[in-house]
Parts: sequence; C-alpha cells; structure tokens
Amino acid sequence: MNQQVTSREAILAQCRQLVMAQGMPAVNMRSVAAACGVALGSLYNYFPSKAHLIAATVESVWDDIFASQEAGPGFASFLLAVSWMAERLQQGSAAYPGFFTLHAMSFARQDRAGGRQLMQQHMQRIKAILRDALHQDPHIHPARFTADFTPEGLVDLVFDAVLAAALQGGDSGSLQSLLRLAFYRD
Repeated sequence: MNQQVTSREAILAQCRQLVMAQGMPAVNMRSVAAACGVALGSLYNYFPSKAHLIAATVESVWDDIFASQEAGPGFASFLLAVSWMAERLQQGSAAYPGFFTLHAMSFARQDRAGGRQLMQQHMQRIKAILRDALHQDPHIHPARFTADFTPEGLVDLVFDAVLAAALQGGDSGSLQSLLRLAFYRD
C-alpha cells in the first residue's frame, strides 16, 4: 500500500508520477486519492475540483520540465538558450509521454480559459529567458532587425519552431544553424 500523502506538494509529486506512468488522462480525483493513500474527501481539501487538480498538475509538470534554468543566471548566448529549450522539451517529452499534446485537451471539457492562462504563463517565462539571452548576446548582429522584424518577433518565431519540432519528435539543429548564419556576426 502507498504511504499516506498529506501535503499539496506531495500530492502533486504523485500526480507527476501518474502522468509519467500513464499520461494526463490518469489524473483524476479517485486515482490521485488512491495513489496518495488518502480518502477522496481529503483530496478536496487541497483541490476543490478536478479542474483545479488538473491545472495544478499541468503547472507542476511544466515547472518540473523547466525548473533547471528559471532561477538560474542566464545564458552566454541566444543559441545556448535555444538549445536548452529544445533539450528540456525533448527530456520533458521522454519523461512525460504525450504531455505537450494531451494536456491542452484535458482542459477541453473543463476550465479552458484557466488552462490556457497557465500554459501562457509558462510559455511567457520561457520566452523571457530566450529574450534575455538574445538581448545579452554580444555576437548578435543588431542590423538584422527592422521595425517589422524585432528581437521579440524572433523570439516568438524561434519558440514556436522549437516547440513544433519537439511535438513532432524532431530536433532544432537546422534552426540553430539558420540562426547562426542569419543573426551572428562573421
């Protein structure tokens, strides 16, 4: 029998384990209560609904995937930040199979706006890391940017491309080569 879990953090750790082993569909009030060794009613003390539990689980998984750099010192180059994002997404996909494609669907029947908002918050944090790396990279050629193509536009484009590559099981090596050729000084 599982050891009884009685803190929000411990419950979310169990939720992450369920997502790793069985995917997002395995996260529901009954399965989490069973995994934690607590009564279903006790779980409601921490999460008032399944939508709250799912949202907290999604946030916890995103935090687990990207925690290694969010509090860190930053990157020496934009390319290193792009590489970090791609690696974290690949490792996250391996640790949490189907998470990136399925977690958005878990909000389809529940709090869609809240789910989108959580996802946007995490994406904005990652974009901020990329933006900081871009602005601090002394090797980026500033003349490559125009009023129509800003550094922020590049970050959005790169973020979308790396995320799409990760969702399709590809890598971002070609993208990084393109960035090196187009934006870095000779």
